[in-house]
Amino acid sequence: MVVTRRVTDVVPIYLALPPREIAYVKFVFESYEGVAVVRTLDRHAAHLVVLVAPDFEADARAVVRSLAGEGACAETGPPAGFDGDWLGPED
Repeated sequence: MVVTRRVTDVVPIYLALPPREIAYVKFVFESYEGVAVVRTLDRHAAHLVVLVAPDFEADARAVVRSLAGEGACAETGPPAGFDGDWLGPED
């Protein structure tokens, strides 16, 4: 049986941050195993998307608030020109 999920099955949280913070933010989310998947949308402009299952949205947003309080990132909307393809190749 093949199970497919719709894009609506995840909550995207878009982040802007200094490029030097990309690895740190990814490592922090990885430490909360199963809460989210982090994708780099643009490594030069340092835009990330945190893909969260709806059941873990409150937890993921708490992590984002903590990181923002440290100055590691800021929540934004999708970057200009983003086509919605989280898995596409980086330019």
